Amino acid sequence: MMLIEVGQALWGHALSPPSAPALAAPGELNTEGILTFFASKIAPILLAILGVIFIGRASKGEVSRVLTSSAIAIIGLGFIAGAATLLIVGDSLIKMVFK
Repeated sequence: MMLIEVGQALWGHALSPPSAPALAAPGELNTEGILTFFASKIAPILLAILGVIFIGRASKGEVSRVLTSSAIAIIGLGFIAGAATLLIVGDSLIKMVFK
């Protein structure tokens, strides 16, 4: 019975609308809003452009170049994810040390 309640709580949380990003105080940069905008608007467009380029190359028979470019793109995304992780970990360490 408890498992059902946990599942319902998680399912309800997954369906709840995302909270609006907090506004930055005057004179401060709203980095969360910028990251949210980039992740939701710019990144999908760039990935679609890369996909079109890769499909175009593959249709010309340049499969080895497509695989190389795909590997480079995946490694680049890994670096971006690693940088974001370091940013989050660094922020939590700074808050822990200086609080």
